[in-house]
Amino acid sequence: MAWDTVLYDVDDGIATVTLNRPERLNAWTDQLAAELSAALDAADADDAVRSIIITGAGRAFCAGADLEKGGDTFDRSARPADDTDGGGRPDAPIRLPYDLHKPVIAAINGAAVGVGITYPLLADVRIVAEDAKISFAFVRRGMIPELGSHAILPRVLGLSNAADLLLSGRMISGREAAQLGLASAAVPAGEVLATARAHAREYAAAAPVSVAIAKRLVWDNLRPDIEATTRRENPLFTWVGQQADAREGIESFLQRRPPAWKLSPARDLPSWPTAT
Repeated sequence: MAWDTVLYDVDDGIATVTLNRPERLNAWTDQLAAELSAALDAADADDAVRSIIITGAGRAFCAGADLEKGGDTFDRSARPADDTDGGGRPDAPIRLPYDLHKPVIAAINGAAVGVGITYPLLADVRIVAEDAKISFAFVRRGMIPELGSHAILPRVLGLSNAADLLLSGRMISGREAAQLGLASAAVPAGEVLATARAHAREYAAAAPVSVAIAKRLVWDNLRPDIEATTRRENPLFTWVGQQADAREGIESFLQRRPPAWKLSPARDLPSWPTAT
């Protein structure tokens, strides 16, 4: 199988899906989201595949949404009427790792920012390079996290640690990510894929139906909260993406200057969506 933005390889019962835009630090695009989803569907449907690894080509895992559109990156109203793809949008039709029958390991070999960390947050296991730079950077770009992050991150890290990362957007190392519990292990960058494969072989040696049932049970208690939170996040993500702060967050980042935020929580908050 061949795609333009992902590589796909199956060996010894392990499917390795590699985000393959190294010249852009594997930044997330509509095409990458669609091709990643197709690759994961292929792996999940293949009985020869017993476990799945997602990693990145080059020195990054995924640097977040591609900012080629500048300040319009997250503004859906700026898109052509026939543009229905995702581009990092939370409602993009992407395959989520927790929905698969097989274990999914995120082998975070380098920078993981924005959707580059919220997406692997939905994998079963994360192995990270010790020196990887990781950030839920959304609030520093005038945006909010997506993919149910507000529900799952407090479950993974505890309320205080999750709030610290989500409210600040600060950068942490892979080593700190493992200390917080965001990753199962932090290893030297050159050992990330080998460590992930060692885990994948352990899962591949187990009975596949038993593994699928165990995975479903692990996620069943989390899914309602994640899905309800995502239904709230989506309209808020859309609204925030159309505001001046989203444009300012991207433009100030690209221009390497401090942002000058425009909105006030005292007067500019939107109506709160329900989860239904």
